[in-house]
Amino acid sequence: MIAVSFAESASLSQPNPLFRHDPVLVAEVLALVPPQARLLADCTLGGAGHARALLERFPEAELFAADRDPRAVEAGRAALAEFGARVLVKQAAFSGLARHLPMGGVDFLLADLGVSSPQVDTAARGFSFSQDGPLDMRMDPDGGGRSAADLVNRARPEELLDLLRRHGEEPFAPRIVRALVEEREREPIAGTLRLARIVAGVVPVKFHRRGYHPATQVFQALRIEVNDELGELERLLAGALDLLAPGGRIAVISFHSLEDRRVKEAFRRWESPCECPTTLPRCVCGKTPLGRRVTRKPIVAGVEELARNPRSRSAKLRAFEKRSDQP
Repeated sequence: MIAVSFAESASLSQPNPLFRHDPVLVAEVLALVPPQARLLADCTLGGAGHARALLERFPEAELFAADRDPRAVEAGRAALAEFGARVLVKQAAFSGLARHLPMGGVDFLLADLGVSSPQVDTAARGFSFSQDGPLDMRMDPDGGGRSAADLVNRARPEELLDLLRRHGEEPFAPRIVRALVEEREREPIAGTLRLARIVAGVVPVKFHRRGYHPATQVFQALRIEVNDELGELERLLAGALDLLAPGGRIAVISFHSLEDRRVKEAFRRWESPCECPTTLPRCVCGKTPLGRRVTRKPIVAGVEELARNPRSRSAKLRAFEKRSDQP
């Protein structure tokens, strides 16, 4: 038995049908798992789709699963109940994984950075611009911290402008911020549809692309800021190699360029850490490769998956393998 306690999973309840999410790139993820893997970690449990597929494909392995969302944790425990003591589910952000996993003991670590369908489709969570709900967007609404409403209504205009540019790469950020400030002075912006209408009202009509709401990047920026998503991703990448066993792999599914860029740069840096000037004939910094990129280019969804699950269109999967002689 691996040095992680899985006993508490034996008393899990029956599957919860209310938290359903179609996982992306499942076959591609399974193909990346080392054949002899014994300890798997799904750091973004969501609807437990990837977790279930991993447990079924690797019947000798144990799985640690985590999610920031307490509702996902509850539903995931229920959905994976049939696997008994092979599963341990915890509520944890990326920054808390080291408290639950053995250093150097994880054979395969998966992080699917996408927002789960139940989060987007449940109006009360405040993630959606297509149905009205409170402007919240917190992955863990019980964990405190600023909600999206707090940001929209209380942040200084300069702060709003900065986060829309950094996290949303929003080209119309200045005019959107002006509109938000004007509207919140009349009445606090409390609902998702009102925010979406304000943004749509100031983005030029010619930029209203079919199938792409003009408020998409604004909602993305607020969600990233509220949940410190990029900070959590950076903390995951900073500690991932220490968690992996020799020859272990990390796989990350990202959904926008801000995430993918960080993953790509980290994997490149791990593979080629040398900092010597290119003018030197040989390396003198002493930094050796920590492993290899398993995916030279990101893996994306195929035609069949795109037809079945349109939300997979933005998914990019990258993987890295730790050196087998690296402790």
